[in-house]
Formats: sequence, structure tokens, C-alpha cells
Amino acid sequence: DQLDVRAIMDTWTLQEGFPLVTVEVRGRQVRLSQERYLKTDDPSQTHGFLWQVPLTYITSSSSTVHRFLLKTRTDVLYLPEEVEWVKFNVDMSGYYMVHYEGEGWRSLTSLLLTNHRALSSNDRASLINNAFQLVSVGKVGLDTALDLSLYLSKETDIMPVTQGLGELVPLYKLMEKRDMEGLENQMKGYIVELFRGLIDRQTWSDEGSVSQRVLRSYLLLFGSVRNHPPCVATATHLFNKWRASDGNMSLPSDVSLAVFAIGARDPEGWDFLFEKYRHSQHTSVKSRIKSALSISPLQHKLKRLMEQSLAGEVMKTQDLPHVVISVSRNPKGYKLAWDFLRHNWHTLVKKFDLGSHSISGMVTGVTNQYSTREMLDEVRGFFDSLSEETGSGLRCIQQTYESIEENIRWMDQHLPQLKAWLDRQAQGARTETRGHEDL
Repeated sequence: DQLDVRAIMDTWTLQEGFPLVTVEVRGRQVRLSQERYLKTDDPSQTHGFLWQVPLTYITSSSSTVHRFLLKTRTDVLYLPEEVEWVKFNVDMSGYYMVHYEGEGWRSLTSLLLTNHRALSSNDRASLINNAFQLVSVGKVGLDTALDLSLYLSKETDIMPVTQGLGELVPLYKLMEKRDMEGLENQMKGYIVELFRGLIDRQTWSDEGSVSQRVLRSYLLLFGSVRNHPPCVATATHLFNKWRASDGNMSLPSDVSLAVFAIGARDPEGWDFLFEKYRHSQHTSVKSRIKSALSISPLQHKLKRLMEQSLAGEVMKTQDLPHVVISVSRNPKGYKLAWDFLRHNWHTLVKKFDLGSHSISGMVTGVTNQYSTREMLDEVRGFFDSLSEETGSGLRCIQQTYESIEENIRWMDQHLPQLKAWLDRQAQGARTETRGHEDL
């Protein structure tokens, strides 16, 4: 059949959003349905949307990319034979999410655990992304997404690794704002254990392809910040050598942020880095030092960093939004960043202009990981106290409320499931250890 390209394109250009395609395999039948992907319970926001979706798929029996145009709300395609699994949106080439009903997610998880290379790295990354995103809209249980994440202990490719970290890390970032250290540390421990083998295989150098280098930089920083002992030991050794050379020793650029982050943990190291920032002529080095200073657990230093950025003498004022947002991501700094934003609000809106990206970026960046009613009330109380001239009507304020409310909903709904899942993993690990001791 000839495709009506104009008709297909109109469904994408004349309506907002994108579709969620639900797939259910029953024997040779693949039942398909589509709806608008949206994080809302309001049916008026999802009703009446229909796309012509050019689907692509591969199966356990055929790695050839097959195509099917989904033009109606529901349809059925027929496979030539029964298969163990089907993967849609091959290589993430289409602009749609996929939900696998019935045994679909279980069969794909089983595939990843036994032979993840049967799928391309893009396909593996898209499965991770889709699974966790579908938790947020209530299509998939969190345990299903977490079960799928277990395969990441075998993963080495940058796309799925960064996608996995990108879905898992925000879970403990929300916990950090809730004072629930036990569960938070359990989650952090799970992620470190998942990637431990890959982290330990990284060299502290600048060798390899661009993707290998980006992955190394990401993993070694993660391992260092999360206190993985081999990373902390190497980073400490390199920082001490670098400081002994008065900062003249050349550090591999890929690992310098991890080294600086460990160095910034004690007051003397932080001060040394700050002085090097003050005198360095290299933009890339200054950028890494600035990030490391904001990762530090030293609260009085984090305050000083934001104050120095506001003063605009050592640090450029244009760097202030980045510094404040970075400090807000720090479990020791998120309350400091919020206090700084409130206490300096009138100065900030004069310095950056009320409707600027800098102001909206700081408002959303500082608050978008809050996940408690108390913080929502505090944020509302502050912004409600402003006049229109000082920002009460800013769109970013409404976005902030929506973000925090979404975080509260997510945490209230999924925390018990997350705790139960992590407890099962810990129990399994203990059982396995006891088994080895019996050998």
C-alpha cells in the first residue's frame, strides 16, 4: 500500500505530545493499542488523540526490522510463528513509548539477564527508559522496572549505563530530601553494587574512544561521590600528589573532577581548590573545580561558595545560577540553597531580571527534588508572600508546585514497594553469601 505521508505527518504536527503504544502478544497475535502519553489522571487530557504511528519491531525469531503502521486506536498484527519476545521501536527510531502487557516485560527482562547483546545498546537503553517512565503513569509496577535494572551488572555500553543511572539515581535524590537515611543508603548501595565491576575496570587515564572516556568520567565520579573504597583511595592519592605539586602536576582530564571532588571533602583541600580556581586561566579546569566545590559536604564552604558567586569578584555572577543549583543537588546543601534563594531573592531579581532564564532555572532547579508536604508548604509560603512586581506571577513557580506535588505522589505511592524490593535483594545476597560459606 502507498503511504499517505501528509496524513501521517499531520497527526504528529497538529496535536501535542506523543503516543504510548501498548503491546500484548497472544500466540501469533500481537494486539496493539495507542493513547496519549501523559502523567495525568484527567481523561480530558488524553481523550481524542490519535496518531498514525510507523511501528518497527524485531522478535526472538527474526532480527530483521519489520514495519507496521498503526492508524487506529486498536489493531492486531500477525506473526508468522509464535515467539519468545517482541521488541518494538527498534533502536529508538520512533517518537513513541512502548508498554508490554501480559508476559511482555518479564520475557524482555529474562532476555536481558541471559543474553542482553541480543538487543542493540539503543534498544536496551529504551527498555530501561520506558519501564521507569511507565512506573510514573501507573502502567508498570516499580518492581518490574527494578527487576529489569538487575541486568545492568553485565552492561558495559554508555547508552544503557547512563540511562540506568539516569533512572536510578533520582530515586535516592528524592530520598535525600526526606531524611530517610536507612533506605537511601540501601538504594545507593544497590546502585554501586550494580556497577561495581564496570567501575573497577575503569583506568584513571584519558585513553580510549570518546564514549569510553565519557563513561569513565561519569563512573569514576559516581564511584567517588558514593564512597566506593577503590575510587576514594585512588582519587585521594592523586589529589595529594596534585596538591604537593602546588597544582602543577597534570591530571588526566577525564578523572580530574572525581579527584577534585574527593579533595574538596576537607577544609584544607577545599581552600586549596578555591585558590586554584581564583588563579587558573583554564576554563575547563575552573569548571571542574567549581563543580567539585559544590559537591563538598562542608556546609560552611557551600555557603561561602554561593556568597562568592553573588559577590561576583572571584566567581562570575553569571555562574551563580549553576552554583546554586549544584549546591541544591547536594544532600548537605539543599536547605542552604533554598535559604540562599529566599534571603537574596530581591537582589537576584534585580541582578538577573524577573523573567530571565537564570531566575526560572534557579527556582525550578533548587526545588524540583523536594518531596515532602512540609517543603511544599514552605515553598508556597515564600512565593505567596511576594508581590507581582517581585515575581509572584512567574510561570516557573506554578511548575515548581507541580513538580513537588508529583514527587510527593510518586514517593507516597512507590516507597513501600521500593523498600520491599530492596529488602528482598539484600535477603537474596545474604542467602547467597551463607551458601558460599558452606562450601
